[in-house]
Amino acid sequence: MTPLRLPQNPRVLVVALRRLGDVLLTTPLIRSVKGAFPQASIDALVFAGTEGILAGNPDLAEIITLPQRRRAGDALALMVRLFKRYDLALSTQTGDRPTLLAVIAGRQSLGLTEAKSAAGAIKHLVLSRSVVSERSQHRVLDILRLANLIGIPAQAEIVPPAGGASPALAPAQPYAVIHAAPMFTYKRWSAAGWRQLAAALRERGLGIAVTGAASDRAYLDELFDENAVVRLDGKLTWPDLSALIAGAAIYVGPDTAITHLAAATGAPTVALYGPTDPRLWGPWPRGGLERPWNAAGTIQRRGNVWLVQNPLPCLPCQLEGCERRLDSHSQCLDELTAAQVVTAVDQALAVCQAA
Repeated sequence: MTPLRLPQNPRVLVVALRRLGDVLLTTPLIRSVKGAFPQASIDALVFAGTEGILAGNPDLAEIITLPQRRRAGDALALMVRLFKRYDLALSTQTGDRPTLLAVIAGRQSLGLTEAKSAAGAIKHLVLSRSVVSERSQHRVLDILRLANLIGIPAQAEIVPPAGGASPALAPAQPYAVIHAAPMFTYKRWSAAGWRQLAAALRERGLGIAVTGAASDRAYLDELFDENAVVRLDGKLTWPDLSALIAGAAIYVGPDTAITHLAAATGAPTVALYGPTDPRLWGPWPRGGLERPWNAAGTIQRRGNVWLVQNPLPCLPCQLEGCERRLDSHSQCLDELTAAQVVTAVDQALAVCQAA
């Protein structure tokens, strides 16, 4: 690909209008642009409520937010604000809105498009350069195809929130971090599993810090004895959460943005996966994913990440649980045993002690 012609100090906009984990997975692209153009001023356009995952990112000059609920006035004001303000705008999604915003904002615009569709053909025409989204590879690699469109080297490094400190409330002794509450019910592990895991971690001499959002409080109250764990749900900034996890002896969590964050910090990370296909959405270890995740397995290891699944014949289904809705249960997670998770924990702890 012929390198794109840009000024030495270009203004660049990266559009990522999705959830927290998706936004975090755009940071390798942002790092790639900054590496190729050290003097670039790079902004990110994200949904309000997801900007915290980019806090302290050294590659960004500004984070612009857009309300998730559309209002014509907000959208119009943003378009006017962005109009041809950037030398280059990158849409990391195939959707209509991120593509439109990239075209409006950039003197040159690049983006992902859909395969074999009328909408994809139109986007191919209006974007300066485009590439069809490759749905069969990991999301990080799919986004990094935009680096190839620019004609710059891709840097497959996820950048976690920076500038925080491990909170004073964290356990004084070596500790584990448990993040038990994903956004959606169908990604939850069993309550009994979490309790047995917490007991096993205490037996191994580890303090336990439990993280989550303030809205997770009632669910976490059901899972954990407050006298046996340190509850930090709703008490941490994103940089402080990143620092807490980076200092942990081990992190355990389900398929959620926090687990992607844990993997990026370099902490030994045990990720509990159910319906989601890890080949596409598995945690990205610090230093990169040297070989792809398998679709299913009992315990897989890549770098600082141990991925645990209950490999039923239907796994990974990529569906919203067994009942096909966000508040569904998932049999593969319901039947995942604590013994299997503890085995992965022991493997991770053994590797860290040997290092």
